Amino acid sequence: MKAIEGYYEIKPDDHVWKVANPMKVPYTDLLEQSKSEILGARLWRLPPKSANTYHKHVKAEEFYFVLEGVGRMRVGETTLTVPKHGGVLVGPEMMRQIFNDTDADTLWLILGAPDKEFGPGETFDIKRFWPTDPKQLPKELAGVDWPPASGA
Repeated sequence: MKAIEGYYEIKPDDHVWKVANPMKVPYTDLLEQSKSEILGARLWRLPPKSANTYHKHVKAEEFYFVLEGVGRMRVGETTLTVPKHGGVLVGPEMMRQIFNDTDADTLWLILGAPDKEFGPGETFDIKRFWPTDPKQLPKELAGVDWPPASGA
């Protein structure tokens, strides 16, 4: 991994919002243009009654911080409620999923390092991130139809 040289300013107009597959949750990669290999930083906006994927990381620690709304997440078998301006640090190899079982959007800032989890010569294997069904919903969203059908 190579650190950037100098600095890189990120302005609000630089944000490009995308919809992540397979869960159809809006996000923006705050450092994408910087080409950082050490730190990842993304904003995730979870609509009401939605969830991100149930996943883990190979090497990255992730810090989850709630900017707007009330955050809900599961880490392993534990369900957490994270208040606005509260956060949770999760180590690699720990299964995690943010979700929103409220009626208002939740905006998360998620920082992770290292952003590049495979070194030269290492083969990317999606099963190392999603060892089980990534679309499974937490029990708090039982009966919810998420993600939305394509085109929604």
